[in-house]
Amino acid sequence: MIDATHDPARKSWVDSANGHSEFPIQNLPLGVFSPAGGSPRGGVAIGDAIFDVAAALQEGLFTGAARDAAEAAAGTVLNPLLALGAGARNALRQRVSDLLDATGADHARVVPLAPRLLHSAAECTLHLPASIGDYTDFFAGIHHATAGGRINRPENPLLPNYKYVPVAYHSRASSVRPSGGAVKRPSGQRKLPDEAAPTYGPCRNLDYELELGVWIGPGNDLGTPIPIAQASQHIIGYCLLNDWSARDIQTWESQPLGPFLAKSFRTSVSPWIVTAEALAPFRGRQPPRPAGDPAPLPHLLDAEDQANGALDIAFDVSLLTPSMREAGAAPQRLSHATGDVLYWTVAQMVAHHTSNGCNLQPGDLFGSGTLSGTAPGSAGCLLEMTTGGRNPFTLPNGETRRYLEDGDEVIFHAHCRRDGRVSIGFGECRGRVG
Repeated sequence: MIDATHDPARKSWVDSANGHSEFPIQNLPLGVFSPAGGSPRGGVAIGDAIFDVAAALQEGLFTGAARDAAEAAAGTVLNPLLALGAGARNALRQRVSDLLDATGADHARVVPLAPRLLHSAAECTLHLPASIGDYTDFFAGIHHATAGGRINRPENPLLPNYKYVPVAYHSRASSVRPSGGAVKRPSGQRKLPDEAAPTYGPCRNLDYELELGVWIGPGNDLGTPIPIAQASQHIIGYCLLNDWSARDIQTWESQPLGPFLAKSFRTSVSPWIVTAEALAPFRGRQPPRPAGDPAPLPHLLDAEDQANGALDIAFDVSLLTPSMREAGAAPQRLSHATGDVLYWTVAQMVAHHTSNGCNLQPGDLFGSGTLSGTAPGSAGCLLEMTTGGRNPFTLPNGETRRYLEDGDEVIFHAHCRRDGRVSIGFGECRGRVG
C-alpha cells in the first residue's frame, strides 16, 4: 500500500536525507549497526546517518504496535521483527517516518534528541541484519541461465524443467557476510577441458554474480505450503547479493548434483533490508512470457502477483583493480541490468520453496539468480562477459580480465526510479579479492 511515508513532498529534518541517492525519508531500510565503541543494535538508515531504535525506545518515542515492533527491532538481530509480519513493520515505518519528518508533530520534541538518536553512518560498523537459518539460491534470471547453458551445452542451453519450476539449490548460510572485507580466493579440485585429471589448488576462474537478495519474514509451519496468493506476506524486504563463484571448481564438481564448494566459500550482501513497503511505488507487471512458453502451473499462478510482482530496479556492477586504486581512478562500470529479467517472481519462489511442505523461518535468505539482460553491457557475471573466459575484455587503463585477479574489488549498486516518486537505493555490496 502506498501511503504518507511515500509522499514525494515529505522532507526530513536530517538534512543529508533530502536528495540522498540511497536513503531519503521515503526509504527507511532496516539494519543492525554498532556505533563507535558501542554494541550491535537495530537501526534505520536516514541520509548519512543511522537512527537508533533502542535509543528512541528509551526516550519513549514509540507507543502501541509501533513500540512492540521497535522492541523487536532494537536487538542484535532483526529476526524477532521479521517474525511479526507486515503489520508490525508498517507501524514501525510510519512512526519512524513521522519522527524524522521535518514538519511532523514531534519535530520540536525529537530534534533536540538528535545527538542521542542519530549516529554518523561513516563511524558505525554494519552487521548482518538477521541470523540466517537457511540460504537458498534460485536461478530465475533466464538470460543468464540461457547464456551459461550455451557456453556449456550449445545444443541444449536451457533444460526442459526451467520454464515449469523455479530452479534452486540450498547454499551455505554460515558463509554469508555483510558488504566489505576481503574475499579469500578458495581452493578446491578443478579440471579444465584440456586437462587429463583434476588437481587441487587455488581457484583460477573466480567470478561474481549480481543477484537480488530476499529476506523472509514470518515463514510457515513444516508440512504447510504457502499459497501463491499469500506468498508476498512472507517477504519482508530485499538487499543486494553477490554469489561469488569459483567457475573452474564449479564446472568439475557440479555433475551430477550441482554447485557445492564453488559457491559455499562466501556470499556478500548489502547490510540494509529495503522493505517491501518502501518498494511499493516501484512494483509493476511481471513481463509476459514469450509466445509458446508454458503458463505456470496453478499453484504458481496468481493474477495479483502477475500484475504487481515485478520490481523496477536498476542494478550496476563496477570493478576497481589494484592499478586503478593506486592511480586514484574511479571504479569502472562493467554492466547494468534491470529487475525485469527474472522469469519467476519472488512470490513464485516462496510458493515453490514451500510447495512440498518445507518450512521457511524468519531471517531465511534467498538469492534471485544472476541478473543479466540480452543487450551489450548487461551481463551479470564474468562467465557471460568473457564467454567462459575465452574472450577477455579490456579496461580503459589497458588492463585485461578473464576472471577476477587478487586485489580486484567488485561493487554493486541498485536504485529504484520512477516519475513522480523519490528515488531510493540499496546501499553498497562490495568485496575485495585477497
